[in-house]
Amino acid sequence: MGLAGCAQTGALKPLRDTDGFAPGVAQGASVDGLIVGHRLMAAGQYELALEAYLRGAAEHGLTVDVLSAIGSADLRLGRLGQAEEVLRRAITVDETFVPAWNNLGVVLAEQGQWGEAERVFRTAYALDSGESAEIRENLRLALANLDDPLYGEGVESNFALVRRGTGSYLLLST
Repeated sequence: MGLAGCAQTGALKPLRDTDGFAPGVAQGASVDGLIVGHRLMAAGQYELALEAYLRGAAEHGLTVDVLSAIGSADLRLGRLGQAEEVLRRAITVDETFVPAWNNLGVVLAEQGQWGEAERVFRTAYALDSGESAEIRENLRLALANLDDPLYGEGVESNFALVRRGTGSYLLLST
């Protein structure tokens, strides 16, 4: 009986006539992958941010901004080895890009490599002319861990990475 109803209306018709061709490309300007990625990072959507940054790489190329953003997303996803590799590559692209130096220091600190983290934070601090309170605090924390090598033994340290503007992060001990 249900099939009888179909027979009355005839053949199904498409919603619109496509002439047998696939629809065209969407019209309008696309949103910059870096901007989308930064917004997703702020919202805590790190995997989606990484995908947006990779789209940004397709748009802009592997600039220091793109590499630093990808490294930051990898860091937030806990992919420390990948983050370190990408951030070191960013520094080779532009040795004066302070956020990449700072974020590399955060990665090294997360890995417990306090000696190298201190050196990297010191470089970021010098390039920034000491203007960033976040980098100064990261350097202070690295120096404190160098002075007290027993700091990490028996005490599990947790760190929080807090975004401060575009490409700038603060490493906080919780």
